[in-house]
Amino acid sequence: MSEKQNFDLAVIGAGPGGYVAAIKAAQLGKKVALIEKNYLGGTCLNVGCIPSKALLSNAAILKKMKKAEEYGISVDKISFDYSKMSRRKDQVVEKIRKSLGGLIRSNKITIFMGTAKFESPKELKVLGEDNGWIHAEKIIIATGSHPIDIPAFPCDHKRILNSTSALELKELPKSIAIIGGGYIGCEFASLFAELGVKVTIIEALPAIVQAQGREISLALTSAFKKAAIEIRVGISVESIEERGSGLSVNLSGGEKIEVERALVAVGRGLSSEGLCLEKAGLKVGPKGAIEVNEKMETHVPGIYAIGDITAISMLAHVASHQGLVAAANAAGHEAVIDYHAIPSVIFTHPEIASVGLTAEMAEERGIDFTVGTFPFQALGKSIATIETEGFAQVLADRKTGEIIGAHVVGHDASSLIAEMSLAINNELTLDCIIDTIHAHPTVPEAWLEAALLANGTPIHFPPKKTGG
Repeated sequence: MSEKQNFDLAVIGAGPGGYVAAIKAAQLGKKVALIEKNYLGGTCLNVGCIPSKALLSNAAILKKMKKAEEYGISVDKISFDYSKMSRRKDQVVEKIRKSLGGLIRSNKITIFMGTAKFESPKELKVLGEDNGWIHAEKIIIATGSHPIDIPAFPCDHKRILNSTSALELKELPKSIAIIGGGYIGCEFASLFAELGVKVTIIEALPAIVQAQGREISLALTSAFKKAAIEIRVGISVESIEERGSGLSVNLSGGEKIEVERALVAVGRGLSSEGLCLEKAGLKVGPKGAIEVNEKMETHVPGIYAIGDITAISMLAHVASHQGLVAAANAAGHEAVIDYHAIPSVIFTHPEIASVGLTAEMAEERGIDFTVGTFPFQALGKSIATIETEGFAQVLADRKTGEIIGAHVVGHDASSLIAEMSLAINNELTLDCIIDTIHAHPTVPEAWLEAALLANGTPIHFPPKKTGG
């Protein structure tokens, strides 16, 4: 072990929370160490957000090509090579990872490739490719999460996959059972179905993507059924048995589903094991979560936690924002975080994006609200581009007009949600949207139309019928 190295700040984990925190602290003049046991960029870049979206973009092109005739374009027989799609995905990840490494080093951050363990509240031992003994005045924990394994049918990464091993497939199975109808399971379902795999989603809850609200769940369920995705809700998997070259998925109630592969997508566990947190005086919750305040401070002075490990919101962009807040406070500045306007996106076909409250949440809180829902079937740009599936929806407080929630299902929903995230974060009202001139013909006009509907003054949609 080399002699002890001194830093102002050490960050454990180089995912979207950790590397952002490290860069922010370095920009504030601090000497920073960044420790990563696997790959720079963490789960998001290497086995999550980026590789899955690279594959989904391939599927989106294929989907568009299948509709070429509707645009008056003749295309010869369409085919694809999944091994080439997978290779492109790997190239995308490698390119971004290489660029990220250069960015981190350009900020004069010292990178340690290895596993960090606390020796005291200010001391870390690093073991791995780089061995080191680090003393840091402040430490940020950003160790993230990992796919949950089910003891009754553990992943062997050959027939029973998790989200990580599913991304490593070089050949597609003919059929797959996806256990879990949350955002991860649904994204994979959308990908595989578009590429011709027979997909069955098995979800123990009454609906897929239930957290997104009833209306979005119904919209995605309808789209999936059109895509020939079988959806089984309110039922659980008891066991999975090997049957020849395939699997038998045994459901509660005695039913069996025969498939080639299974994907377990029931959530993610928190990665706090092996850190020796007790040596730092840190305690974790029953599921391994590290509790923090709005400054991202733990109960141990000088130690912060960000990202999935806090179990507040397991989204990459939330981790990044928490990293900015933690780094600012660790560097002696004042910063707090506000979670009331977190956008979330599900990259299915069609895409889904939400920010703020759902109708169910607003009802539970006793808010008197108004809703405006504008279908893309009524929007000029959507009709012109043959992307008419879905809708844009705005929820607003009936008394004040303040926008409290927004939801969009349809093409490029991931980009569309940005306007409403800004609106909700800045407590804007329906009038703010209505008084803003939206370019025509564009898809963001849907927000203007939805706001007009919520306001009871629709222009390009018939008014609500009143009694008489």
